This record gives sequence, C-alpha cells and structure tokens, in this order.
Amino acid sequence: MKLPASLVAAAVLAVLCSLALHSQDAPPPNPPQGTAAAATTQKAASDPSANKLMLTLPPPLSPALAHARDAYRSGQFDAAATEYNAIISAGGPDMAGAYAGLARADLKLKKPADAFTAAQKAVSLDEHLATAHTALGEVYYRLGRMGEAEHELQTPLKEKIADPRGFYGLYRISLATSNYKNAKTALDVAHQLDPDDPEIRRSWLGTLSLKERMKALQQYLSGQNNDDTEAREHLAQMLVVLQDQANRPIHGCRLVNHVTATQTNLESLLISATRPRGYGLKVKFNDTTARLLLDTGAGGIVLNSKIAEKAGVERVVEQKVGGIGDKGAAAGYIGYAKALQIGELQFENCYVDVVDNKRSLDADGLIGADVFAHFLVDIDFPNQKFKLSELPKLPDEAAEAATLDTSNTETYHPHDRYIAPEMQSYTRVYRIGHMLLIPVSVNEHPTKLFLIDTGAFDNTITPAAARESTKIYADDRMHVKGISGEVKNVFMAEDVSLAFAHYKQKKTIVAFDLTNVSDSAGTEVSGTLGFGMLFLLDIKIDYRDGLVDFSYDEHRFH
Repeated sequence: MKLPASLVAAAVLAVLCSLALHSQDAPPPNPPQGTAAAATTQKAASDPSANKLMLTLPPPLSPALAHARDAYRSGQFDAAATEYNAIISAGGPDMAGAYAGLARADLKLKKPADAFTAAQKAVSLDEHLATAHTALGEVYYRLGRMGEAEHELQTPLKEKIADPRGFYGLYRISLATSNYKNAKTALDVAHQLDPDDPEIRRSWLGTLSLKERMKALQQYLSGQNNDDTEAREHLAQMLVVLQDQANRPIHGCRLVNHVTATQTNLESLLISATRPRGYGLKVKFNDTTARLLLDTGAGGIVLNSKIAEKAGVERVVEQKVGGIGDKGAAAGYIGYAKALQIGELQFENCYVDVVDNKRSLDADGLIGADVFAHFLVDIDFPNQKFKLSELPKLPDEAAEAATLDTSNTETYHPHDRYIAPEMQSYTRVYRIGHMLLIPVSVNEHPTKLFLIDTGAFDNTITPAAARESTKIYADDRMHVKGISGEVKNVFMAEDVSLAFAHYKQKKTIVAFDLTNVSDSAGTEVSGTLGFGMLFLLDIKIDYRDGLVDFSYDEHRFH
C-alpha cells in the first residue's frame, strides 16, 4: 500500500532531517546553523520532486502476531510475552516478528537485557524486517546507546518502509536532542499511521492545545491502553490540573513584570555548621518566603506541606511524589500558587508539587532548574550567584513571552535546536523531561549517560557501570537518603575516573542502583555528577537547546 503524497513529504522530511545527535562514544562537532544538510531538509519539505520517494506500509500482521500485539497494547505484558514465545516455539515465518514483539514486552516488564537478546535475534532472523530494526532501536534507546538507536530506527525508512514505531522512535530521539520540530513531524506521521498505538497516542496528546488535550485525554483514559497503575494515576491527575487551569483567567505560569534578566544570591544550605549540602534560592509564594534547594536533577517545584500551608497554596489534586530511596513515594498533592517571585521576576498562576513534611529534605523544598527553561540559566557556585538572562533569539522566529515551566499545559510551539555563535563551545546534552543527561567516559571506557544533579550530594555511579572497569565494596557507614527514603544497598567504587566535557575527576565514589531513575527517563542513567564536584564550577544551561557549559577557575581553589 502506497502512502498519500502529503504524508510522504513529511516522511521524507523525517528521513532527511538533521537530528544533531551525539554519537555513542563522543559528541560530534557542533554543526553551524544553515549547513548543507539543513538546506537539503528545507528543500525536501518544499520540493514536489521529494514526493517521488514513495514509502510503503509494512505488511499486515498474521492473526497470531496481531493477537499478541493486542495483548501488549492492553497492558497484558506477561500474556503477550507468553504468546510471542509460543509463536517462536512453533517456528515458521512469524519468528522474527515474534522476537521483535517479545523485545517490546520485555522492555515493559523491565528486563532490558532480555529485550536486547530478543531484538538482536529478530534482526538476525530477518534483516529486512522493519519491526525487527525498530524494536532493536527501542532497546538501544533504553540502554542509553542513542547513536545505535538512531541507526536502527532509520533503517526501515532508508528501505522505503514506513513503520509507525520507527517514526515514534525518531520522535523520542529528536525530543531528547532538543529538535522539537523534527520530533513533532515524526510523531504526527506515527500517529497518522497508527493512531491506535497507545504509546504513540499518549505522546501525541502533549502536542494539543489545552481544550483539545482535555478532551483527548478523557477519551484516552476511558479506553484501553497499556499504562501501568502509576502512569494512569499520573494522567488522571494531569487531567484534573488541566481542568483546573481551564477555569483560571490566566493559563500558564506567566511573567507579569517586564524583566528579561535578573540576579540573586545562592543561599547556602548546611549539612553541618560549616559544610554545605547544596545551594538554594529564596522563592516567595504569595506572601511566604521559602528557601528551596536548587536541583538540576529535579523537575518543577516541590514544597514541603508545612510551607505550602503557610503560603496558602490551594490543593488541586492528591498525588504521590517519588525520588531516590527505597521506601516508596511520599504522600502529597499538586497545588496552585496565585503569585510567585524569584529575584526580580514575578509570576502568577503557577502549579507546584507538595510533599508530606516528614519526607522533605534539608530545605523548605526543591526547585528544578528546568523551570527556568525560557532563560539562559547561570549557576555560579564559586561566587554564590544565580543569574537569568535572555536566550539567543531563534533565527527567523519571533521572541516568545517568558514563562515559568512548572507544568506542561502551554500550547505547543516546537522549534529545533539552535546553537548560537557564542555557544559553539557548549556541550550538547540529552534533555529527557527535566533531566539533563551528559555523556561521561568512566575510566576511559565508551561513554555512558550521567545525570547533571546539583541536588545530589556528590558524584555517584551504578554498581553495574562501576563493575565494568573497577571494584566495588559494601560500606555500612555510608547512608544515602532522598524523598523516597533511605537507599538500602550502598557501595563504594574505587578509583573512578569520570571524563565529561573538557574535565576529568578521579576518586572513590558512592555506588547504588538507579533503576527507578532509568525507568522514569526511559533510558539508562549510569550515574550522577553531583554537588560535591559541581560546586567548583560555574554552570550555564540552555534548556531550550540542550546545551551546557562548565567553567572552572583553577586559581580560586587551591
């Protein structure tokens, strides 16, 4: 079956677009804006001759594969895996497709190693099967191997096959690399090809306007999907917030005074009389001032319930708030603050997360640096200054009004990564939600993804990543605690050399499992760059374009 010309043009655009990816081992040189590749992309979008590249839909599934797929789509992952294994045991032409389906079921069952084995088997059985390559691409994405993921996801398109999951995978990679226009193009095509795929549909909801999103989300929640209980609860809470926002006179956390830049002091938050555990910001909620830990590893604003009640934060919907720790998520709710002030910036109509006071850390709460995504963020730890300034203007686009990203309820305005001339030396990172993931080489091995986390006490690594190049041992004296309580199994990893951007640090560091963080991100997070090292640096973050710059003054610390 041939696809419509309009859809083919979009598909060609997705195939030819420059995704500006990091490779698995090291990020490539920053491409200047307006390269030949970008020009080719623009030509493909407007040149009717591009429609000559006709893509073909994959053939229909056999009844057995379709039944197993339907079990997967309804959230019956164990049943789906059983059905796929039965098809494999029977042999025949469906084996490769069954291995591809099994790989996806294993990912949902949180067994990425088994998923990798199944996906590799699918490709080895039929190297021309589109779903085999896209399944392998999805597994590579979960393993944090982004370059290999991109290669596998593009393989069917290069063979002129329009696999919906291939477009969906490219959407996820484009999103992680701050190429939002490319992401929307790929997602729109995936949704047109297969609107019944619950994962594609769920992501597509996020591109709709407030009114459209409420209606579509109600329909999604009333039907069958493959979300787990936690995900369904989150979506139901999102719907309540959207409905609450629709009833407010102003939609979105808006800047109400005309300030394009501001500077304020970083507040030292002490773990002992002289030792800081982090730095925070003074944030005024209505008429109450709080000191919030500035945390690049967190998203949005999290207040403890005591401060929220004092500030008169309105309770909107109950929710649980999770983080590092093994005691489970803490009780809490999503609240509404009429007014919010940070430095000279004054906002109104803002939503915040509130957590039970008993689970709060050593501050009144947390503020994720991602809430300042509309600004260039400068966290100058050595001079204890926090600065916000205007981001470079996007070429040929009007400047957008500044907001505070405390929710995802704004109208969707996608753009692609822009690296301004003054930012050519910045390091490209992956942005997945609020997380900034940077490629880090551990003991000179191929890079893994680490979370830039000013809220973490120090650099950390997962036991699995540490064991690849060094020894680890248990240390009962070390205790790690987060919003979700204390971590049970904590180790020490000897002589770990972490190389990132233009820097390297070597020392013994803490090791503990980050599976919950990786599952949340959808990709493998092998460690954190934490406060114990980051406090030496002046860190500039461009959330819009996924760029980070680290500056170190060697004469200041000696």
